[in-house]
Amino acid sequence: MPRHPFRFFLLAVGALLAGCSHYGLGTGVALPFHSVYIAPVENRSDAPAAAALMSTLLRSEFLRDGRVQLVNSPEAAEATLALVLTGYSRVAATARPGDTGLARKFAVTLSGKLTLQDNRSGKVLFSGRPVDGVRDVFTDSGQLPAEAQALPDLAGDLAKKVAHAALDVW
Repeated sequence: MPRHPFRFFLLAVGALLAGCSHYGLGTGVALPFHSVYIAPVENRSDAPAAAALMSTLLRSEFLRDGRVQLVNSPEAAEATLALVLTGYSRVAATARPGDTGLARKFAVTLSGKLTLQDNRSGKVLFSGRPVDGVRDVFTDSGQLPAEAQALPDLAGDLAKKVAHAALDVW
């Protein structure tokens, strides 16, 4: 047993603090734009009323993040973000215990393609980038009501992934 365990403890804490002294939150990379216009979401999927919900949740996600300012027109923005919803699908994930031909849980996916353009230079930063939101839907109360209730969560998941794709290192 060391004669001075307290010295060892102080040395260990000092090494830990020194290792964490340069840590910072975020990606550490400055975005090439400070303001963004989010174009109205275009819905080419089979999810009814998903475009309006997606537009609202997408704006909320960017406001919550706070790294860029949202503006109301492409002329006032340094960048424009456009999302096209391209697909809505469900895959049976779990069968009902009493009837294996009926699904109890579905994995529901809302897919889209994302484009980000720098309005100052006209350069397209990325185009057609695929993004997917996925949620599990339990059909105990019926499949259609369950999917309708899950749509806001599904769109919220997709909005987070869109914000991540647009604002984090790419």
